[in-house]
Amino acid sequence: MEEAASSERRSYWRWSKRDFFPEKSFASGESYRAALAATCPRLKDRLLNRSSDSHELLVLPRASEHRMTRCLTWWDLTWLAFGSVVGSGIFVVTGQEARLSAGPAIVLSYAASGFSALLSAFCYTEFAVDVPVAGGSFSFLRIELGDFLAFVAAGNILLEALVGAAGLGRSWSSYFASMISSNSDFFRIHVPSFKQGFDMLDPLAVAVLLIANGIAVSGTRNTSILTWLSSLVTALVIAFIIVVGFLHGKASNLTPFFPYGVDGVFNAAAVVYWSYTGFDMVATMAEETKKPSRDIPIGLIGSMVMITVIYCLMALSLVMMVNYTEIDVDAAYSVAFVQIGMNWAKYLVSICALKGMTTSLLVGSMGQARYTTQIARSHMIPPFFALVHPKTGTPVNATLLTTICSSVVALFTSLDVLSSVFSISTLFIFMLMAVALLVRRYYDRERTEKGELVRVLVCLLVVVGSSAVGSVLWHTGKLGWVGYVVAACVWFLGTLGMSFLPKQRAPKVWGVPFVPWLPALSIATNLFLMCSLDSQAFWRFLICTAVMFLYYFFVAVHATYDVDHQEEEEVDATKQ
Repeated sequence: MEEAASSERRSYWRWSKRDFFPEKSFASGESYRAALAATCPRLKDRLLNRSSDSHELLVLPRASEHRMTRCLTWWDLTWLAFGSVVGSGIFVVTGQEARLSAGPAIVLSYAASGFSALLSAFCYTEFAVDVPVAGGSFSFLRIELGDFLAFVAAGNILLEALVGAAGLGRSWSSYFASMISSNSDFFRIHVPSFKQGFDMLDPLAVAVLLIANGIAVSGTRNTSILTWLSSLVTALVIAFIIVVGFLHGKASNLTPFFPYGVDGVFNAAAVVYWSYTGFDMVATMAEETKKPSRDIPIGLIGSMVMITVIYCLMALSLVMMVNYTEIDVDAAYSVAFVQIGMNWAKYLVSICALKGMTTSLLVGSMGQARYTTQIARSHMIPPFFALVHPKTGTPVNATLLTTICSSVVALFTSLDVLSSVFSISTLFIFMLMAVALLVRRYYDRERTEKGELVRVLVCLLVVVGSSAVGSVLWHTGKLGWVGYVVAACVWFLGTLGMSFLPKQRAPKVWGVPFVPWLPALSIATNLFLMCSLDSQAFWRFLICTAVMFLYYFFVAVHATYDVDHQEEEEVDATKQ
């Protein structure tokens, strides 16, 4: 009680060493050397350690000293998801993929990508309802796959957050520049001495990030209201685009429907998938949701179904308005309106795209800060960033951290470098979430026998392995349809084998239907999309992961070890 009272009297703005590194491993140089000498046994402990629902829900939030305010309903979550997902992607990539990859069948590409995103949304929803905390996928993976894999996910979550925000900031700058000039680098400063890809400084992107994060940190409820009001405006503009497209559309423009074949549909699906990313940020709002068991399924899954339908209708309206061979790759919708004689409408499209990116930034900044907060609560990064401000009820320190880092990245790094890193991190986490859901249903550490665990692991390896092999064969073109059919059959047998295993746990309130089929399909689709990325994306991903491991071995493994074992000692002392 005394410790709690002293923490309440302390100022929120504090900068002492114990606020950043309170663990005993960092108390002195001698204690840190002793901790480094014990790295191997500690690493083994971390590999085997798993959190629990109650620990994430009841113990970790104490590190924030103040609770986040429960102020969100299903209505808020629906529009937060809409605002986070519906950014510039639909306006940018639809024309490009319809013209170059899929033709009128771009509608099916959006349907396929939407189905894949919906599978991931199902997994997120079950976890968020059962464990409504701010950590989202980090907390869920820590419970089911253990501390070490959760750190790998945490590093990629933070990487995704920083890169995603920086990419949106630079996209905003490019789009705004294109509205007033033919040069998308109009607001950027070229520095010839810097390496290509990092030589165009973007101060406007930094300014946009600072403003968006400033609004997000002022209060969750205020940001939510602003987001859903602006998202309603976006929805009205999109409805206008769809209606005008159908009124001026021609059925003859849909022929031929598959000009690039089935391959073109799936290749386009891998690209347009990025128009669906961002919904995972809403899962981090679970701790601030009034009734998670009702609000999260309606808000998250309902919004993804709505967004998929909207995207398919928008794509269909475009390919009906203009023959796919005449679609402008860079500004499809704006040029389409010019072609049907509605010059003024192109400005409406540009404003809608710009506003969509702004709401994506707002929701993204909220989600990033909440991810960071839960990661800091576990001491994987300094607990200073877990603190919740008593007046705003928001994680101000975590927001400042993500804002500063993403602003630095946005200032220097070009969009092509950012997009490849962002894509692979997102898909990697989505794939791990599907694996974690299967582990949650089929494994209970207290009840599952060793033989049963082996069978679960074998089935999981078969599902993941066949998905990976099939994806590689598809994208390399080796072995043709024989290879695809064999990989699909092995995947089917692995999933079928798992379906015959006894489930160890049922969802507490709301659950993913058709387990293990839907999570196994989610694993396959995410790996398929990962394999569509080029080798540079994988190299950047591996380099970033290697840097994360260095941090883990020298800092995080010791901090989390100390905290967990200190809690165990306190529990033992209480029992005595």
